[in-house]
Amino acid sequence: MGSLACGCSLYTSKPYADNRPKGYYRIDSAKVSGLINRLQNQEEGGVSWHDLQKGIEHNLRYLSSKPQDGVAARYGRMHLTWGMLKQTNEEMLELLPLLDGSPELLNERFVWYSMVPRTLLTGYYEPYLEASLTPDPDYPYPLYSIPADLKTLDLGKFHHRWKGQKLIYRQENGEVVPYHDRREIDFEGALQNKGLEIAWVKDLVDVFILQIQGSGRLVLPDGSVKHVLYAGKNGLKYVSLGKVLINRGLLPKEGMSMQKIRTFLSENPQLVEELLTTNPSYVFFRLDDEGPFGSMGAPLTPMTSVAVDSKVLPLGSLALLTTRLPQQDDETKLPFARMVMAQDRGGAINGTRIDLFCGSGPEAEFLAGHLTSWSHIYLPISRALVEKMEAAKCKE
Repeated sequence: MGSLACGCSLYTSKPYADNRPKGYYRIDSAKVSGLINRLQNQEEGGVSWHDLQKGIEHNLRYLSSKPQDGVAARYGRMHLTWGMLKQTNEEMLELLPLLDGSPELLNERFVWYSMVPRTLLTGYYEPYLEASLTPDPDYPYPLYSIPADLKTLDLGKFHHRWKGQKLIYRQENGEVVPYHDRREIDFEGALQNKGLEIAWVKDLVDVFILQIQGSGRLVLPDGSVKHVLYAGKNGLKYVSLGKVLINRGLLPKEGMSMQKIRTFLSENPQLVEELLTTNPSYVFFRLDDEGPFGSMGAPLTPMTSVAVDSKVLPLGSLALLTTRLPQQDDETKLPFARMVMAQDRGGAINGTRIDLFCGSGPEAEFLAGHLTSWSHIYLPISRALVEKMEAAKCKE
């Protein structure tokens, strides 16, 4: 459906061009129909719209806690309010029982917007780590809980230009200083003998990878499994080890993956300390019997939950992702289309970049380690709400 009769349109559509200013651009009905066909023809099969129910219910619990007139994100000319996102989720939840048989309702009930520029899609997963909950010489590397001397200051309280920014610090001899970095913690024992260890693992590189992924599963000596979840970080800048290896000429840019990084470190143990400490950022954890959870506090759904920059795509948003996924033992990438939900954030996720939660296990590890695909995101908004807003605009 196009503009209203009076010529008003809340967000006008423009011909596709890569040089368009950043923002959300309304797409026409024919384009939406093509996207719906992609969803219906998804090769993986076995995916039902009913599978979105729990995730949407988690979205609604989160969105219901927000001021409905409050702005969730401003991106380009588009202002997304919490109420817009909530009503869109409510209508999608209502339609779920009908969509397997009548997918055209997606076109009838929602107005769709394309995110510009397109997104670089990456992936993350839950690694498995061999671990012990008690000290053991076979498990020499600790995972730490949040230290008591790690302090957080809301800078927005001091000046409006710092709204949303936080300072993470500690005090030393009465002076405010940055918190301990990776070298101080892992190689100089800054947190030893403080009762902060929650578990011990076999491999320091596993600790490093766990911190990048944000959560994982500990496989204990008796075969039982415990979730280890993100609890906080030291506030120092995240540095990509992959980029370090490329810039130093140690690994080629082509085909870079987490698996190649792990193999390189295994074959060059003399470089492990030097390379790991190029990333001063450090993550602290907690144990749980359930997980993983995203930044909304809700469980993540494999191949459906995504980590986002919430200034661009707010938490609780629904979106259609179209991309191509790498395949094991095959250099080709297969088309992939899926409704996804913005339910997590990531320290390295900025702008339109999106991180797809791939799940756990070997297949998830492969996909997350190799996924770097230029992709497209389409945002649905309740058509009834858009038309109401456009009608109000026409009356002004």
